[in-house]
Amino acid sequence: MLQVCQGEDGTTMPMLLPEEVTSSPQDLRMSRENILSAQFECYLRILHDPPHTEPGPYCNRTWDGWLCWGDTPPGTAVQNCPDYFNDFDPSEEVTKVCNPDGQWFRHPDSNRLWSNYTQCTAYTTKKLEVALTMYYLAVVGHALSAISLLISIFIFSYFKCLSCQRISLHKNMFMSFILNSVLMVIWFTGGIFNQTHDAINPIGCKILASLIHYTSSTNYFWMLCEGIYLHTLIIVAVFVGEQQLGWYYLLGWGFPVIPVVVHGVARLLFHDDKCWIMNSNMLYIIHGPIHVALVVNLFFLLNIVRVLVTKLRVTHKSESNVYMKAVRATLILVPLMGAHFILVPLQPKGRVAMAIYEFFMNIFMHFQGLLVAIIFCFCNGEVQSAIRRKSSQYRAQWRRRLVTTDSHCNYHTNSSITETSRVIISSEHVPPSVDTEKTCTTTHSLNGQSNGKRCNNGAQEAPKLLESSEI
Repeated sequence: MLQVCQGEDGTTMPMLLPEEVTSSPQDLRMSRENILSAQFECYLRILHDPPHTEPGPYCNRTWDGWLCWGDTPPGTAVQNCPDYFNDFDPSEEVTKVCNPDGQWFRHPDSNRLWSNYTQCTAYTTKKLEVALTMYYLAVVGHALSAISLLISIFIFSYFKCLSCQRISLHKNMFMSFILNSVLMVIWFTGGIFNQTHDAINPIGCKILASLIHYTSSTNYFWMLCEGIYLHTLIIVAVFVGEQQLGWYYLLGWGFPVIPVVVHGVARLLFHDDKCWIMNSNMLYIIHGPIHVALVVNLFFLLNIVRVLVTKLRVTHKSESNVYMKAVRATLILVPLMGAHFILVPLQPKGRVAMAIYEFFMNIFMHFQGLLVAIIFCFCNGEVQSAIRRKSSQYRAQWRRRLVTTDSHCNYHTNSSITETSRVIISSEHVPPSVDTEKTCTTTHSLNGQSNGKRCNNGAQEAPKLLESSEI
């Protein structure tokens, strides 16, 4: 659909409306509102900004129909693409050329003032394919994480020999990852297949975003609880018994509520955007405590490794295995310390490099629960030993059951064959003077079936052995 509007040169010009990009009435209304709002703000800037005072020619400030351009010296002015339409990529750039004579560039075909928006949609299709790949990768990662963590919790709960304080911390951390994975799958499926869910139910969408922030924070703070527990166990109180887990529950589940609530209030007051999905500086309210937790956890890890290496040098060989197990237990914290936060400053510029970067970022972010389950449960030597013992018990019980069943079947088979032989022999040696009814009675049943002679109208038939289907 084309709509005639006033162009930057004062003449009428056709403007592309969002119907050609999207058929959603909701998207169309929002695009129109955004364009009108940007146009109004641009006119205010044109009227109230101070005049250009630098010497030399320059191009006058103008509104080109989508973006506002200020007073520009000769050269190429650059802005990011607007986000009015779904197929516009805001990371791409719009260019507008100011000629040396102080006039904006005119397109040679139409002889009208022209801004280059071609890059806004040049790579949209390829980027959409990459985005869909990353979407499915994220959903699969969270689904696998949730399933593997549920299996891990079942294993820890089923085998009572594994019950201890550290396993309790493991199960709480697993539960935080499960909750985060479930909420992320709901978020992704709702955002992809119902693009207007934030407009239909903005309150529910913002609550879901806050819950995702909360569960994500609990992941890192339960990692911190693991580090504090190991540090206290190995460094502070090696010979002390069980620790009080109440403080760990308060830190793991309770403390993340504070930054999430503060973030929600701040977004409501100062940046109440669509579903709180736009990145803003307010995210540091949540990310700041996470970064602190990662740094403290790193300090605990390095300190534990330092102390254990020192002890390994002075202890006897018989004690080395105990300390080495503790070293391995601490080293599993390394991949859980937020590698994606380390990769954030290393974001590349090229499109191919950016796609590879996003792939690894998705692996580190969305498969973290699966990594936790593998390291803490599936690769745990005690878990593997418990599973092997239980499987050996089941195999032994199954073999005993098979042996018992075979012996029972052999006994009944031999007994039935013996009884059948006796009946046949007794039938062959019955004297002729014996009453027919008595003979029929003596050979009437064997194992619940008729296996002897039959009587018909008082006449005696030849003895016949019937096959038995049950032994």
